Amino acid sequence: MTAHWSTVDTPIGPFTAVVAEDGAVLASGWTGDAGELSSLISPALAPASLAEAADLGDVTRAIVRYHDGELDAVSEIPVRQKSGEFRERAWDVLRTVKAGHPVSYADYATLAGNPAAVRAAASACARNAAALFVPCHRVVKSGGGLGGFRWGVDAKRWLLNHETS
Repeated sequence: MTAHWSTVDTPIGPFTAVVAEDGAVLASGWTGDAGELSSLISPALAPASLAEAADLGDVTRAIVRYHDGELDAVSEIPVRQKSGEFRERAWDVLRTVKAGHPVSYADYATLAGNPAAVRAAASACARNAAALFVPCHRVVKSGGGLGGFRWGVDAKRWLLNHETS
């Protein structure tokens, strides 16, 4: 399988998505380096090759629409990630967390079906390859602190502010 990638300029820097032939996002984030993203894709889903595309159709339009303020634009885009049962469930749950309503890591663990699995829930955020489409930036510390984010705390702060303004 050949996956395609494209980069879009956004207010917080370049955003690149790697998309399978059927249009599902395999990896995405605020980088201009498709190689950085391809290393995040599960070996079970890894494409044989990557090819740059000028436009990824619905995916590119969703990225632009989200950054322009249409916050639910990315929720309709299919995503494909592979891992263990809890992590896959946790990623599915992240897609239900609404923009402007961040949850704590403890609440996220509860939503994912295991209130005691706060560390596992945090790990699911850290291992999420499809940033924005699986909105791990919507998970924050219980005390209100931002917590970590693969693409930087400044990007996480911008996203959360964007979703509440």
